[in-house]
Amino acid sequence: MPVTAFTRRELLCATTAFSLLMSAPLSAQEAPTIGVVVKLGGIPWSNAIEAGIKKRSGELGVNGFMVGPTSADPALQVRAIEDLIAQGVDVIGVIPNDTDVLEPVLKRAMDSGIKVITHESPGQQNLDWNFELASVEGFGEAYGKQLAELLGGEGKYAVFVGSLTVPLHNAWADAAIAYIKENHPDMEVVGDRYGVAESVDDSRKTALDLMRANPDLRGFLAFGSQGPIGAARAVDERRKGGEIVVLGPFSPGQGRSLVHKGVLTGGYMWNPEVSGEVFVTLGAMLANGDPIVSGTVIEGMGPVEPDVEGKDLIVDQLILIDEKSVDELAEMGL
Repeated sequence: MPVTAFTRRELLCATTAFSLLMSAPLSAQEAPTIGVVVKLGGIPWSNAIEAGIKKRSGELGVNGFMVGPTSADPALQVRAIEDLIAQGVDVIGVIPNDTDVLEPVLKRAMDSGIKVITHESPGQQNLDWNFELASVEGFGEAYGKQLAELLGGEGKYAVFVGSLTVPLHNAWADAAIAYIKENHPDMEVVGDRYGVAESVDDSRKTALDLMRANPDLRGFLAFGSQGPIGAARAVDERRKGGEIVVLGPFSPGQGRSLVHKGVLTGGYMWNPEVSGEVFVTLGAMLANGDPIVSGTVIEGMGPVEPDVEGKDLIVDQLILIDEKSVDELAEMGL
C-alpha cells in the first residue's frame, strides 16, 4: 500500500474520531466535578446532604463532594467558593448563609464558566438554578397552622431563624406569621425574630432568656436545624415540656430523644439526603447541557415546572416529624 494512501486513511480516521469525541456527551468525555458548599459542616443535616451527594455521584459516575464550613459565617462560604473556582470545578452548589454576601463570588464563578446551583435561596441573582423541595408558602403556612392548632389559636410565641440574612428562613417565618395574623389574631409574636437557629447553644440561651422575660410564652417556631434542638433543651431545663410547644425542621436522629421526652413537639422537613442527590443530578444535567423545561423529570424532585424568570425549581415534599414518625426517619439516617 502506498504511503500516501495510508496517510490519507489515517488522517480520515483521526478526524472522524475527533468529531465523534467533540459531539459525545460530556459524561462520555470527562466526568464533571461538582462541589457543594453547605451552611455548616459537621451537623446531622449536612451529613445527610453529604450522603446524598456521595450516593448520587456514584450512580452517575461524577466527581461530587461537599465542603462544610466550621461555622455559619458567610465569609467562610465565600472562601470555600473561591477555592472551588481556583480548582476549576464544573459546577458549584451552595446553600447560602447570606445571599448578598455571596453575590459577587457567585458572579465570578459564572464569569469563569462555572455552573451555579443554589438551594434554600429563592431570589438569588447570580446562578443557573435554585431548587427547593418545599415552597415558601406551603412550608411556612404548614408551621403557622400547626402552631395555632396546638395553642388553641391564642397565646405568645417566638420565632427563630438561622440568621437575619438567610432568605429562605425569613421567608418561611414571614409566611407563618402572616398566616397566624390573618387567621388567629389572638396569637402574639414576641419581638420580631431571632437569628440563632444555626446554633444549639445560641438557641438554648435565647429561649431561656425569652421564657424568663415572658412567663406566659407558649411556643417556639424555629427555622434552622439547630434551633428546635436548642429551644427544646431550654424547655426541658425549665421543666416546661407539654406547656411550651417547640416546632421546626430538625434532623430526626438528633432530636428524637427530645421528641420522646415531650419537649420537642415536632414539625415538617424534607429529606436532606435528597437535597444532596438533587445537587448532583441537576449539576450533571447542567454540565451536559441538558435543557430544563416544563415537565423535565429531575430525580428526587419528579416533573418540574421551572420559573424561568426567577430561575427557581420548586416542589412540595413535606414530611411530618412527630412521635410516630421520628424513629423511622432517624433509622433512615436522617
